[in-house]
Amino acid sequence: MTLTAPGTTMTENRVNLFIYGSLRDRRIFKSVSGYSFSRKASKIDAQTLFAEPAILPGYRRLSPDNVYYYAVEAPASRIDGIVIHDVPASAIAEIDRYEGKRYERETVTVNAAAGSVETQAYLVSHESMEEHFGDRFHVNLIHELWLRKRIEKFIKRHIRPGERTLDAELERRANRELIATTERDLVMSHYHADAVSDYYLEHELDRPLPSIKHLIKDRQAEPFIRKYIALLVRQVLLSQLDERIQERYRFEIEHMRTSERYFKRTPSIIAALRIINANKGGVDRIVQQCIETMPIEKYDLIDYVKYAVKAAKSMFHARIAHPELLRISNNIQGGLVPLGLEVELSNIGPAAVEPQRSIQKKSDPVYDGFMYFYDFQMHVLSWKLGGYIDDHSGAADNSRRRGFLELAPGRLNIAGELSRPATADPWMLNQLIHEISDFYDVAPHSLHLSLQIRRRQIGKQKILPLGFVKCLLLLGGGLEKNTLGKSYVSRMMHDEITQSGRDEELVFARTSKRNWYLGGDEIAAAAPAQATTYVQQFKFIRLRRNENYEPLIICLKGLQLAYNPADYLTAEQLAGSEKLRKDYHRLKAWSMQPTGIPRETINAFLSTIQYGLMNEAHRAPFHKLHYIEWAMNTIEAKLASINATLKPLRDS
Repeated sequence: MTLTAPGTTMTENRVNLFIYGSLRDRRIFKSVSGYSFSRKASKIDAQTLFAEPAILPGYRRLSPDNVYYYAVEAPASRIDGIVIHDVPASAIAEIDRYEGKRYERETVTVNAAAGSVETQAYLVSHESMEEHFGDRFHVNLIHELWLRKRIEKFIKRHIRPGERTLDAELERRANRELIATTERDLVMSHYHADAVSDYYLEHELDRPLPSIKHLIKDRQAEPFIRKYIALLVRQVLLSQLDERIQERYRFEIEHMRTSERYFKRTPSIIAALRIINANKGGVDRIVQQCIETMPIEKYDLIDYVKYAVKAAKSMFHARIAHPELLRISNNIQGGLVPLGLEVELSNIGPAAVEPQRSIQKKSDPVYDGFMYFYDFQMHVLSWKLGGYIDDHSGAADNSRRRGFLELAPGRLNIAGELSRPATADPWMLNQLIHEISDFYDVAPHSLHLSLQIRRRQIGKQKILPLGFVKCLLLLGGGLEKNTLGKSYVSRMMHDEITQSGRDEELVFARTSKRNWYLGGDEIAAAAPAQATTYVQQFKFIRLRRNENYEPLIICLKGLQLAYNPADYLTAEQLAGSEKLRKDYHRLKAWSMQPTGIPRETINAFLSTIQYGLMNEAHRAPFHKLHYIEWAMNTIEAKLASINATLKPLRDS
């Protein structure tokens, strides 16, 4: 690579750039531009630019909001910064987007070690300082990275201060894992806001480390402790791999998202999950060594986290991580409907929650129904997957409870009303489902798929026809055979989606309100109007490890776009409609021994889905036609295959 010598001018396709604010952080510069920089000529390559210290005379650096830096004219002042040589035009275009409308990129002359250098810099006028910031994509990025940097400084001050040893760094990373949800909440609560004060940051982060010593003498917990330690180590390995992928490939990951509203960690989490799932033998050896060499009597929670952090460092390598991200990038299908998921896992199936647990007299021999999930801080360590224990009671605290292990990437609080869509890509969502199911040594149970409702559809939803419901149950409701060889729909017949409290209802699909933004209080700014959304969550789906859910995801998307289905079926709906009550009783009877669905019903079902997909992008398809054709053929073939095994009967 040819470097621009001091005193020379910029070329037509490359420019020198003087930076004096957030871009001086190499992580931010690479996240924005795709390039790194170095002051050592020996490290310069195709992706690393040459940089050197420089001074911009006649300007003063201001930061009235304690977050952004601005250069304004001031004859007697100067700004210390860095000049980066030969920045490609493609990188400058990305930086232009990052800096936004408030700045003007102008040509200036800076003083470097060997003389004057003509360069460009982002400047502001005195008048523009009085205006409000424009809307630009990097707001969340800069707030998050600067806040994380301040958290790093806090940890360095409090954890073995002054030490630069590898062991001290491992301990700091381990401590950071145990404050992960606090860091997440700080980032979310200060999104689009001014900088968080040092006092507030200290108050939120300065907490005692959690301990598991209280479990040593707990006779009920003792049989399960080793299993929880194994789960903890695996979870920290995953989190650390994700962190290292984020640090190394932030630019690539940022540009895989079409909107900042999507959960930004989806690509890196998929890559990290695949790396671990493909190396089960190595991970098992790491876990086994930890359990054999670190008895609970001598070690505490932080020690096991620290062990996993050290092991993760040896597992990460660019030659493994980069191909995984490249695979994701090459297979992305995109979409305009935001998508989310909830994965439920349980070693005892529907008996994970009361009253079925008592009725069936079942107990989980591995994790005791995840009774000690919160003791081991697993809700913190698994936050990137939205991990928590669901006992169907609606409880949202961290008290001990038995239930399903539920994972929902993008969920930002336990109640779930604050969340971000995992993706808009059916392929990527299917990858998440498979890799999460494969990661945990817990039996898969059920899957909930969420699709964001378009604003014009809200309040105009319609009840699904009975025939469409049957088609969906055949596609995803868990069609199984009993001991006599007769088919039945397991999600219906095991009473997993039927509720018989004061009033009976079918929890097949539900509409709920979601937010992706923390705001509106004394700390954070008011939420933008688009931050509140509504989603339709389909809860009827049986989770199986080897199932391809991509066609079903596309099916539900097409159905929602074309038909706009409503809740199905609430107690209020059943109480207010005799027709729905009859349909419900017919559906229950059919689920006990399903019969074939008439061809005309299947044709109407398929036509509705196709119509929705062909009009996803405002009366035009968003996906490639061959992708839609593949999905439609797959859905039709599966229905035909299942229908062939069932006794034919006209639809009622």
